[in-house]
Parts: sequence; structure tokens; C-alpha cells
Amino acid sequence: MNNVMTIGGQRAVIQFDPEIGMFRGEFVGLSGGADFYADSVAGLQREGEISLRVFLDMCAEKGIDPVRHYSGKFQVRVNEELHARAAEAAAAKGVSLNQFVQDAIAEAAA
Repeated sequence: MNNVMTIGGQRAVIQFDPEIGMFRGEFVGLSGGADFYADSVAGLQREGEISLRVFLDMCAEKGIDPVRHYSGKFQVRVNEELHARAAEAAAAKGVSLNQFVQDAIAEAAA
């Protein structure tokens, strides 16, 4: 996946911040914010490892679970036309709208 690095077994989304001329990494899937900045890939790796270690140490000190847990349920709002088109496409595939959306998300997130 573009713009994603794995550091210490955790995935981080990487974006370029043109205002400061640096890359910003932010860990996803953690129970709190842990971000880092650098001007190179090697720097991102190094700063990411430091940021993750500090975050995990703080969680351990405070007895906080560092991993965000997801329920598997969320609500999505779309306009009526898109809702109708998605329902038709799901019916044409012979699957529920829920399964259709799940498959689309799985494909996009791969």
C-alpha cells in the first residue's frame, strides 16, 4: 500500500508536509497519537522507532492497552443516488449490500 511503512510491527501512514518540507508519519491502530517527522526514508524509520518506543513505554507506565480495538461495525452516509447504485450492484452480484461494501473496502485496503 502506498504511503504506509511498517515500523516495529506497527503500520504508519506517511505524508509529505510541504509547509515544513518534511515527511510526517503517524501510526494507525494505536490507542493514542504517535507521530514522527523526518526528511528521508532512513530518518522516518529511525524517528518512527523512537516515537513508537516512547509511546509503548508510556502506555506500559500508565497501564494502557496500546492497541486500538475495533468493533467491526461503523455507519457510512452516502447520497441517495450512490446508495441506490450500490444496492443495484450488490443485487446484480447476488450479495447483500453489506457484503458488497465489505468486499469493496477489502479490495481498496489491500
